[in-house]
Amino acid sequence: MRSLILGGVRSGKSAHGESLLRGSSQIRYIATGPVLSSDADWTARVDAHRARRSAKYLTVESIDVAGLLRTDSATATLVDDLGNWLAAALDSCDGWTGDVDLSHIYDELASAIAAFDGDLVIISPEVGLSVVPPTPAGRRFQDELGRLNTAVARVCDRVDLVVAGRVLSLPADSAAADSAAAEPVSAPASVPGAAPIVAAAAPAPLPAPDVAPLPAPGIGVPDPTDAENFPRIDAPDVDAAERARQRQLTLTKPPGSLGRLEEIGNWVAACQGTCPPRQFSQPRVVVFAGDHGVARTGVSAFPPEVTAQMVANIASGGAAVNVLARRSGASVQVFDMSVDADTSPDVARFKVRRSSGNLAVEDALSIDEARRALAAGRAIVDELVDAGADLLIAGEMGIGNTTPAAVLIGALTGREPVAVVGRGTGVDDAAWNRKTAAIRDGMWRVRRLVDDPLALLAAVAGADLTAMAGFLAQAAVRRTPVIVDGVVVTAAALVANLLAPGAVDWWIAGHKSTEPAHAFALDLLRLEPVVELSMRLGEGSGALTALPIVAASVDLLSSMATFDEAGVSGG
Repeated sequence: MRSLILGGVRSGKSAHGESLLRGSSQIRYIATGPVLSSDADWTARVDAHRARRSAKYLTVESIDVAGLLRTDSATATLVDDLGNWLAAALDSCDGWTGDVDLSHIYDELASAIAAFDGDLVIISPEVGLSVVPPTPAGRRFQDELGRLNTAVARVCDRVDLVVAGRVLSLPADSAAADSAAAEPVSAPASVPGAAPIVAAAAPAPLPAPDVAPLPAPGIGVPDPTDAENFPRIDAPDVDAAERARQRQLTLTKPPGSLGRLEEIGNWVAACQGTCPPRQFSQPRVVVFAGDHGVARTGVSAFPPEVTAQMVANIASGGAAVNVLARRSGASVQVFDMSVDADTSPDVARFKVRRSSGNLAVEDALSIDEARRALAAGRAIVDELVDAGADLLIAGEMGIGNTTPAAVLIGALTGREPVAVVGRGTGVDDAAWNRKTAAIRDGMWRVRRLVDDPLALLAAVAGADLTAMAGFLAQAAVRRTPVIVDGVVVTAAALVANLLAPGAVDWWIAGHKSTEPAHAFALDLLRLEPVVELSMRLGEGSGALTALPIVAASVDLLSSMATFDEAGVSGG
């Protein structure tokens, strides 16, 4: 993956670029700025960047970027930045005021980037977002920077713009790409500059989670561009809801005597836009599976390898979710979003990575991975609805997943860690203490991200919860009702409703679990659970337990006789 990151001074572009390579065990850092400088501010900036980078970075200070990329085209590489590289190139050929053509240098750099096989991130100032003096030299730099960025963007797989720490993925320019493909690349020419200066010895490779390669759009994980941007959510049909309420008054029963069943039937009618509502013919359950780095710290009663074992159990039809689904006439699919093991191709076709970062000390996902997970959740909904699904349920499977759920709920409801922590799979007191500490640390890390749903998901959620958020929000986009399951799914629902405000109107809470955080999340969403049976299994089991009740509410509203039809007086 070749990425160009654009932004102004102190926009956060370098930090974003570094985050894209977080999963790499070793990173070559090509620093294009001056090695020695008497500028105290420049020196302070360089020191701050060095302090932020871990020991897995090998720093090389040189302006021969093309040469270095060709010498080693496999090691994950960060180039920071092209503004300094361009200034050095202009210096070397006295090009600040003279009529010097630099296109051959841009062509050489673009050719080296295009030939790079590993992960490559290139940082560059965006024209107009940095201070440029209104002088001939300033205008020359601005013009050349625009040409340089355009040339580099043509050969990169993605281009991100960073402003005030916020990231916007820019769409591909197909016309420019076609034009670039038709233009011959000049023969390589040497770029004047000093020989590379190795600033640190290469560290031993560090273990890192595997990340599944990104397939082409339409195959496996879909195109993640703008996955966090949802259209405006239309509310369920208020006229159909009112017709349902009026019909309830004509049925052979005292008004309101069926209690919550009447409210649920009215909600289904509003979602379907018709009264009486149709009985569900294709309820579909999707179980999102993933491992979590925090589970390695002893926050669960079960080891992480149980996740993969249970995925196989669900896929073969032997889990509680399968039994309950068969009783209700629903189908079940399980998708491996981030299981730390190999699973079958059909289960893993949307897989984003293996496991996640430990949310207590590092981001669970990169921003790119979070977008991929959101896109997967959205694509799954589109596939199901296009195939006729008329009711959706999200389930989950992942050892340790109540820890990220508690972090999300605590952060978004303003509750203390000790208030949201639960026993999960049944942990003892020692594990409860470890879990509480992890939740505390995770909530501290995301304290400033509660208004940035994408960054919040990337920081602590993992690919499974992130995909669920995309799934829940996209269901509302597709005007398809959802029965929300327990604490983990409801945590994802909190973020989904931030991504797509109003999505909650298309959901009903299946149950209330024994996890304390679940009640806080339901209260914030203003969802009233259908049942409360002291359940805490997950998988979608609570939602499936509620499904027959939801179906019964439809039958009552659509099939029960009216007073006139039955010849009963008093209606």
